Amino acid sequence: MREEIVFIGTSDLSGHYRGKSFPAHELPSKLQRGMGQSPTNLYMGAFGPIQTTTFGTRGEVFLVPDPSTRVYLTTDGEPAEHYYLGDFYDLDGRPWEYCPRGALRRALADLEQETGWHLYATFEQEFTYTGVPAAPWRPYELDGLRRQGTFGSDVLARLREAGITPDSFLAEYGPRQFEVTTAPVIGVRAADEAVIVREVLKSVAYRHGHSVSLAPMGDPNGVANGTHIHFSFLDRDHRPVMHDPSGPLQLAPTAEAFVTGLLQAMPALCALATPSVASYYRLRPNRWAPVNADIGDLDRGTALRIAPTNAQDPDDRARQFNVEFRVADATANPYLTLAGMVRAGLDGIRRQARLADHRPVPLPQSLDDALDHLATVPDAWLGAGLRDGYIQFKRAEAAGLHGLDEADVCARYTAVY
Repeated sequence: MREEIVFIGTSDLSGHYRGKSFPAHELPSKLQRGMGQSPTNLYMGAFGPIQTTTFGTRGEVFLVPDPSTRVYLTTDGEPAEHYYLGDFYDLDGRPWEYCPRGALRRALADLEQETGWHLYATFEQEFTYTGVPAAPWRPYELDGLRRQGTFGSDVLARLREAGITPDSFLAEYGPRQFEVTTAPVIGVRAADEAVIVREVLKSVAYRHGHSVSLAPMGDPNGVANGTHIHFSFLDRDHRPVMHDPSGPLQLAPTAEAFVTGLLQAMPALCALATPSVASYYRLRPNRWAPVNADIGDLDRGTALRIAPTNAQDPDDRARQFNVEFRVADATANPYLTLAGMVRAGLDGIRRQARLADHRPVPLPQSLDDALDHLATVPDAWLGAGLRDGYIQFKRAEAAGLHGLDEADVCARYTAVY
């Protein structure tokens, strides 16, 4: 007879879902108190070892599960997967300032207070799956979908079981490359679902005797995996607020200010959205990935893309209207990425920034370059402690890969993302 195990985790500074587990009969108490852990646990490196920490061996925080994030996945003949996403609290029961989920909560609270807006977003995730031959390529072919067998249908079933609404599953451009998209949701839940989708992909691949990788580049000369973020905003009555047919790129004035703020802060945002050494092999010309802090109407080569609408009714068109943030990849922590985006956009709103005043600049060409930009943003973006600790953490990651050629770097990331 087996005893069920429950896991509580969060996306840490490396973007990995990590935490602790316990016997299921302890769940009622864990939902109240959470599980204690060292603050340094947040600093576990992308490849496992702790390379740096601002806490050392000191301190204690509690990771408390959010009941709304419960995932319970059934499996044939094997133990179910039962897990939660959680928030960190200090010993006094206050939200811990280093909690990535908390950083997004604070950003969204400020956005709502100042504008009345609610973030409405989803993550579009590309990955490679080892369960199909690497050649010949089958980009966008039905045969490419056929060759993956039941993997995709199992992924969709597990997503629905986890409370996530699938939108698409398709064979992508590269060899062994696929893409899964989900319906947009409100607020912190968008980042929660990005984490859960990644874990579902890994789980289903494992059950099929294979693996997936969401790393940005499996080969420095190959096809890239991006994690595109589609976003819009709703008002307090859940009405869309971004669309104005007469505005620049059909953006309403406040939405224009928000996206201009994103563009102006894009070099710093890269440190959160593309936070690996291999990320910058993707942000190169001719890779269908952005290379400048620019915006385009229906242009997949820009950092921000005005997504297409085909609804005829004006209200339906406004609800369909959204902007695609094309910079990010899956080495990023989804909470920190969204928090940075909201902070940058809110700054643009405060300054009433206009697209006509923005001059596109090249995106950073390395992680260290992006971190230099992040060091200049206001403390309020993440909190000074979290921002500075994150920069220290990521500089250690880059230093640990110094001297490796690009193929070796890609291999290291592919093995762990």
